Amino acid sequence: MIRETHLNALIWLLLLIIPLAAWQMGEIYTITLATKICVLALAGVGLNIALGLGGMISLGHAAFFGIGGYAMGILANHAQSYIPIMEHPFLIEGTKYMPVIWLLAIVMSGLAALAIGALSLRTNGAYFIMITLAFGQMLYFFAISWPAYGGEDGLAIYVRNEFPGLNTLVPIQFFALCFLILTAVIFLSSRLENSRFGLALQATRQNETRTRTVGLTPYKIRLIAFVISGMICGLAGALSADLNRFVSPVMLSWHTSGEIMIFVILGGTGRLFAPLVGAAIYIMLEHFLGGVSDYWQIFLGLLLLMVVLFAPGGVIGLLTKREAAHD
Repeated sequence: MIRETHLNALIWLLLLIIPLAAWQMGEIYTITLATKICVLALAGVGLNIALGLGGMISLGHAAFFGIGGYAMGILANHAQSYIPIMEHPFLIEGTKYMPVIWLLAIVMSGLAALAIGALSLRTNGAYFIMITLAFGQMLYFFAISWPAYGGEDGLAIYVRNEFPGLNTLVPIQFFALCFLILTAVIFLSSRLENSRFGLALQATRQNETRTRTVGLTPYKIRLIAFVISGMICGLAGALSADLNRFVSPVMLSWHTSGEIMIFVILGGTGRLFAPLVGAAIYIMLEHFLGGVSDYWQIFLGLLLLMVVLFAPGGVIGLLTKREAAHD
């Protein structure tokens, strides 16, 4: 049976090769699908740190995804309208410069994760799930009632933002940018998992009492992991908004949180490439079955049910004949 490291390498190569082949054949839509997979997988990598490594079942990660999206939307909207965000007591203008947008998205999402995590992590189990869900829905309804930035109708961005040396309107170049970011974050996630902090986080998930007896503080460890997780989701949200050139409250809804969690579960909770596999399955089902039936998510639900019942290690675990990486 194929080893997981070899399978991960194969998945990574396929994600790179298929869009390049599509580019040679002029299949622009295939490149867009691959880009969408990269962006959604990035959000899944963020959640996988909290869920897979830390055992934190969060239904509020769409909050960070949406904050990243709105950070991009607000900055780009003011840049295209030439209206400053703030003039007093100091001038803050919009920007179309991607690195600045990403930095703001990461910082704002991280601050939100710090505030939400500081409160939510004082509970556990069903209470933690419901508190994260409540925070996400609070931000969702706030965005709906925020007319300055589109309210329920969302906010359209007419020109894709800029990155030095690239024409981001060319699909293959924007894909390459998202692919490289995803690769870098997966690598950092791998390093985090095998670091002393990552081992402490996993120990906290497995046995909180023993973690305390060796002098560690589970609350602080989980909070740091939760913040890192939220920051990655915020970056994914900014990229998603740039890909679609549109921001809406849907990015903040519990449905989005559920979708991100589905990516992780389908691939295999706690596995490095699980979010990528899960996002690819989700996008492929949507692409091939969405045109056949408006109820294509029924098939997604059936697949998720089969994975949970018969393949606890997810698709990756099934292919490598290994159980869940983090039981």
